[in-house]
Amino acid sequence: MDDPGNLTFPESLYDSNRVNFYRSYLKELKKAMDDGANVSGYFAWSILDNFEWLLGYTSRFGLVYVNHNDLKRYPKLSAYWFKQMLERKDS
Repeated sequence: MDDPGNLTFPESLYDSNRVNFYRSYLKELKKAMDDGANVSGYFAWSILDNFEWLLGYTSRFGLVYVNHNDLKRYPKLSAYWFKQMLERKDS
């Protein structure tokens, strides 16, 4: 799940499309597990916005925004959502 690299900083931080992607994907993964799929783990690709071999810096994949000029990192909405989802006890 990527976002265009030309979004503004505030737009990049409010990555509701990524939140919706992970929510939907993990819901379907849970259904598959309930139906007997043997799943031993899952990880989000990628935790940080990074250089992609095919796309360079034109897309942002991470849960954390990386300013490519000074390398400062800023958690996106999806990072907070993922953290909250992992802390839930009822699922």
